Amino acid sequence: MEPIDYFIVLCSLLGLAFAMWQYSILAKIKVPPTVAENEKDGIVSVMSEEQGKSLVLIFDAITEGANAFLYAEYKICFIFIAVFGLVIFCLIAWGSSVQDGILTTVAFVTGAFTSMISGYLGMKVAVYSNARTTIAACVKDDEQKYKGAFSTAFRAGGVMGFALCGLGLLVLWILIKVYSTMFAESEYDVMFDCISGYGLGGSSIAMFGRVGGGIYTKAADVGADLVGKVDNNIPEDDPRNPATIADNVGDNVGDVAGMSSDLFGSFAESTCAALVIAASSADMRTSGWAALLFPLSISAAGIIICMLSSFVATDICPVKKQADVENSLKGQLIITTLLVVPTTAVLAYALLPEEFTLTGVAQSSFTATPGYIFACVSMGAIGGLIIGLVTEYYTSFSYAPVREVAEACNKGGAATNIIYGLALGYKSAIVPVTVLALIIMIAFKLADTYGVACSAIGMLSTLATGLTIDGYGPVCDNAGGIAEMTLPELDDSVRDCTDALDAAGNTTAAIGKGFAIGSAALVSLALYGAFVVRLGITTGVNVLEPLTFAFLLIGAMLPYWFSAMTMKSVGEAAGEMVEEVRRQFRENPGIMTGEVKPDYTKCVDISTKASLREMVAPSALVMLAPLLAGSFFGVYAVFGLLTGGLVSGVQLAVSMSNTGGAWDNAKKFIEGKHSDNPALQGKGTEVHKAAVVGDTVGDPLKDTSGPALNILMKLMAILSLVFAEYFNAINDGRGFFNIPVAV
Repeated sequence: MEPIDYFIVLCSLLGLAFAMWQYSILAKIKVPPTVAENEKDGIVSVMSEEQGKSLVLIFDAITEGANAFLYAEYKICFIFIAVFGLVIFCLIAWGSSVQDGILTTVAFVTGAFTSMISGYLGMKVAVYSNARTTIAACVKDDEQKYKGAFSTAFRAGGVMGFALCGLGLLVLWILIKVYSTMFAESEYDVMFDCISGYGLGGSSIAMFGRVGGGIYTKAADVGADLVGKVDNNIPEDDPRNPATIADNVGDNVGDVAGMSSDLFGSFAESTCAALVIAASSADMRTSGWAALLFPLSISAAGIIICMLSSFVATDICPVKKQADVENSLKGQLIITTLLVVPTTAVLAYALLPEEFTLTGVAQSSFTATPGYIFACVSMGAIGGLIIGLVTEYYTSFSYAPVREVAEACNKGGAATNIIYGLALGYKSAIVPVTVLALIIMIAFKLADTYGVACSAIGMLSTLATGLTIDGYGPVCDNAGGIAEMTLPELDDSVRDCTDALDAAGNTTAAIGKGFAIGSAALVSLALYGAFVVRLGITTGVNVLEPLTFAFLLIGAMLPYWFSAMTMKSVGEAAGEMVEEVRRQFRENPGIMTGEVKPDYTKCVDISTKASLREMVAPSALVMLAPLLAGSFFGVYAVFGLLTGGLVSGVQLAVSMSNTGGAWDNAKKFIEGKHSDNPALQGKGTEVHKAAVVGDTVGDPLKDTSGPALNILMKLMAILSLVFAEYFNAINDGRGFFNIPVAV
């Protein structure tokens, strides 16, 4: 092993050890409390035995529902892995060699199982921590209350973030080391081509997690909101609502398990793209093992940076009041980004040769330097932060855009709310897309497609912190739900605390979504570049070639088709949920008076079955589109398909996510009485009902279709890269229809 290997392994193991240490702190809070006091970081959370019993019933129901969904989903995933693994082996063995087919299939299976483990760990930690956050909020002293509850939720996110990053990096390194014993140095390009199956496995499982989990959570959320808030005027997470447990389960299976798998896929794919492009150059192959593994070193260093910065939030500058929460979370993103930049410079000049030649797309070869690569990685890291902060501006009620949407509810009800929200979403795409365009243009000029891949890695270098913050939000949301469902046993101040933490989590979740979309766009383009490089095309791609342009239009249509399928799926599943909730209210009037307990299990079953049934068609669309295009029409059709899907998908994903986020926070702006206008204060008014309608419409946009478009962009690109040799073997890349192409 070389020094770079020790560095990568050490950072991975430190990340895993840090996750275990954070978990051990969480475990000190017992559910239910075994004694009158629950000590956590010097904070005493007082809860009686009766209150503990009430809380643990809700906790168990959420845990059971989340486990049931993941068990059912993973049964489908196991079948998919077996069937698609066989497809990968057969096609690559036919197009390249039996050895390549076997190794690519093994990498695919490894990536798929690692992604499943990531999703499972994320969900288990989230459901483990939600009640503990509620318990930590049961303190009379406000300073201790906020410090304890915030630290608990933040550490829960940290367990997810560091476990996923450490595990993903370690497994990928092991795969590379094992495969390197089977290939000569001159064959590393073929080796990394096989290893790209790791990214395909991760992204395939992420598709099921994002689509299935997204449909589950929004079917329950929309159903609970429509019948609860609009029909019966009862508050969110009210225990009388039969869909409230399913809604809280959905926070875990969609926002945690799906998100964990999604970002794991981004990490794996961006790294694989950079490795494939680097290994295609003889200069890089002979520059040393450390130069080839430079992309992994960035991810490894990022784990340590994120680890150190997390102490700022929990120990150095802990949260003491409500106003500190959002600043603490945003501070994490800023600190890690600022630390990544100088660290990247050190790694680039230490690991990369003074000058090296790489295979390009626009030209057959180009010369790069460590300074160029440092600039590309830094642009990605800083660009991700800018996109996140712009997303915050358009989705936080602290700023004018969301307040205008809230005012629209007062002006014309739900209709004007919808109009203003859509306009906000479209407008919010301007800055993020411009930032991405500048990053791509400059990175391409400096280091061609390798520069774009390094920019994607730079944007994902703070992944552990991003996952920590993304995991924090659903934990706080669940904690608030548990507090609401155990009232009046718990004091109102507990729900006030969890609501404040959740509000900050919603804002940072929107930042995370913008960050995820930006990184997905760069990852998709990097994979596209790796695909072109593997095919040996050094003259660039001519989009005016008739076949390429025709499929560019088809590719641009796919995100709309995909979004239509996922949104309709949410609508149909929500319709089933609404019907069931109304049936229970109609047949059991005692539910509304609190005399009869609702049948929560029935609603959980509806969401589970509907999500698993409805996720098949959208997933099949994404996976079959590039395979059919490449098989029958050839690689130039795939070029157009990927270009159209990327250009259309990124705009649609940004506008959908921000529109939904704005509607959500406009509702919270009214509920929290943050406005000076009396008409925009409080729940139950006509203005509030208009805001709830907007929030309900926005739910599938921001939590199902929008995030799933990230997978569409990445999965089509990684599929094309993995099957590049197969496509090229069919009539010299012209497909079974053998359509002549003017190059």
